[in-house]
Amino acid sequence: MPLHIPIQRRLRDSTPVELDAMGSHEALAVQAMLNAIIAVGQTYPQEQSLSWTDFTHYWMKGHAFVVRQCQENPINTEKTPEIIGAFYIKPNFPGRCSHICNAGFIVPPEVRRRGIGRLMGEEMLGLARQLGYRAVMFNLVFETNIPSLKLWDSLGFSRLGQIPEAVHLPDGSFVDAVMFYKSLL
Repeated sequence: MPLHIPIQRRLRDSTPVELDAMGSHEALAVQAMLNAIIAVGQTYPQEQSLSWTDFTHYWMKGHAFVVRQCQENPINTEKTPEIIGAFYIKPNFPGRCSHICNAGFIVPPEVRRRGIGRLMGEEMLGLARQLGYRAVMFNLVFETNIPSLKLWDSLGFSRLGQIPEAVHLPDGSFVDAVMFYKSLL
């Protein structure tokens, strides 16, 4: 079944954006964005940057998407639009439980607080439905990731539970992680 993409939207500051499938020519940029987020150590469980092989197994196992910042009135149509966000949707579990998906999101620090995460979260729900998933589950949302906690709460996700000291942060401290769930039916 074809997905209803690209999706044209405007951010809170009226910037035009396009949410679309990640092109193969964009994968290296998304890998670099993810590795920059991993290096900070506050939202993803990986401790080391992902090699190309590790990145493709992790990020591109299902469906990968990007948010591109569009030009208001493009003069130079050959200019490549800047990627300002990315996410994947893939099965959270194998086999008989593969109707429950998982998703991972990246918004680089320099473009946060503009509504990119909300846009991706909202559109991910529709895309997951189009892909035939019946539910979404997030296994480890770090309790220090306040924007994500607020976003999933505001989008009607249920908090399934909290995993005590699930995350070992770079400063040596341990923090809890929250598990979220939302039915798509």
